[in-house]
Amino acid sequence: MKLLITGGTGFIGSALCRVLEQRGHRLLVLSRHPERQAPRPGTTFLSWQTSPWQQMAEGCDGVINLAGEPLVAQRWSARQKAIIRDSRLKATRHLVEAMALWSRKPAVFVSASAIGYYGPRGDEALREADPSGDGFLPDLCRGWEAEASRAGQLGVRVAILRIGVVLAAGGGALAKMVPPFRWFLGGPLGQGGQWVSWIHREDLTGLIAWVLDRTDVTGPLNATAPQPVTMKELCRTLGVVLHRPSWAPVPAPLLRLLLGEMADVLLTGQRVLPAAALHAGYTFRFPELLPALNSSLAG
Repeated sequence: MKLLITGGTGFIGSALCRVLEQRGHRLLVLSRHPERQAPRPGTTFLSWQTSPWQQMAEGCDGVINLAGEPLVAQRWSARQKAIIRDSRLKATRHLVEAMALWSRKPAVFVSASAIGYYGPRGDEALREADPSGDGFLPDLCRGWEAEASRAGQLGVRVAILRIGVVLAAGGGALAKMVPPFRWFLGGPLGQGGQWVSWIHREDLTGLIAWVLDRTDVTGPLNATAPQPVTMKELCRTLGVVLHRPSWAPVPAPLLRLLLGEMADVLLTGQRVLPAAALHAGYTFRFPELLPALNSSLAG
């Protein structure tokens, strides 16, 4: 397949590109700085701004949209919220507008969203049919998904992945969590009772590749492992893997002082289940946390 990918040089996208390259797909990767990317057989890096990517991507078989400014570990000022919103909504809109101009439409559009769609819901088990919540993140995700869904009006199959906390070495949540543990200062955020809906990066890239192949899979899919855990359990298990104690919780007032509104996302969480993927037959390689952390942190 010939595939157009946004966000293909990031923590998730770079791993996805390796998987797709190994499967023999031809990739066009949109990047803000394509000149910084080492050339690879079968992959072409294009610029959002300067390359005629719309013309070069015409005739592609699928589009994968992972573009977006990072959400976590920063204060959400009004300016930062605008950057976060524009990096998702405008990028998705530009992709759909390009598809509308192509005489041959792609067969499938796989677009990222986030489990922030559901908002804080306590212990409620959340599936794809459950309604969205209130606040900045739910509003962002609803707008993001609405932009992606417009591709369906062009006859393109649309699948939207509501992605949870992605676990893998070299980035994501573990890049922030592991250093304090190595210094014997690890522990949960707040009281630790909030749910963490996680997914191993290999399952996320596997799920995307599976969606490309499954012509019957459409609509939202929760990209989370079948067994979410509490923050306290995540930190306890991380301590076991790293042979470190989990004894130093980060007080909620301190987290709010450092991160403002964004801290509430870390202190609440969601208990999200991948009902649609399981029903359609996807088999998770890492359904449980301990093997997922062992795999992520091996060596």
